[in-house]
Amino acid sequence: QVQLVESGGGLVQAGGSLRLSCAASGSIFSINVMGWYRQAPGKQRELVAVITSGGFANYADSVKGRFTISRDNAKNTVYLQMNSLKPEDTAVYYCNMIVGAVVAADRRYLEVWGQGTLVTVSS
Repeated sequence: QVQLVESGGGLVQAGGSLRLSCAASGSIFSINVMGWYRQAPGKQRELVAVITSGGFANYADSVKGRFTISRDNAKNTVYLQMNSLKPEDTAVYYCNMIVGAVVAADRRYLEVWGQGTLVTVSS
């Protein structure tokens, strides 16, 4: 069906930067919303940023001005550029997409999640 593969997580010092990528593969004919969520230890998963097929982006207040979401429609890929990282940004980051795909000869819209990538920001 459809798979999302994330990359780019790791360990960084406070004030540093990381760039996450998430690529979708499968029998895809369209991707509507692409987004990033995160889940810190002991906390619920929360929205970080989303971007529509038209390029409109929305961010959580906690990351506005520091993170930038972008997408490459030709590559079915979404990116999250994270600057001025803080220890409180430490979490597992998950990409999420609403994907139009061919499944068993039917055209369907699926919500798909990536496997998650760990971002650790040291103080």
